[in-house]
Amino acid sequence: MKKEASLTTAILKGKCPRCRKGNVFPVPLMSFKKLTAVNQTCPNCGVELVPEPDFYYGAMYISYALSVALFITVMVVLNFLFNDPELMVYIASVLFFNLLLLPLMLRISKVLYLYGLGKISYEPDKG
Repeated sequence: MKKEASLTTAILKGKCPRCRKGNVFPVPLMSFKKLTAVNQTCPNCGVELVPEPDFYYGAMYISYALSVALFITVMVVLNFLFNDPELMVYIASVLFFNLLLLPLMLRISKVLYLYGLGKISYEPDKG
């Protein structure tokens, strides 16, 4: 018997919501190439991953929330580790981590949006 991928694992790996095996993106999650590219269909089960034109614009709200969470996390960590450093340290750190994690945050926000609003049900036998 094959082990099924959990919902959390499938989301974090950018897998198809229907089969949880095919990749949503043509490149790895942390790649800086093709930042906005999404596979039109799942390479494993063939489900449509772009339900309508401009579907992923709503993922910008999730991406914004992830950026705010990263900003707050960096600010709190810097405040505790360095006892209220200079303003430029905060600015440089937030910019650095936002740029470093940009591909991951953009892609995870699209995956979360697809899982939440894509109306694609998990079917373990499809794949």
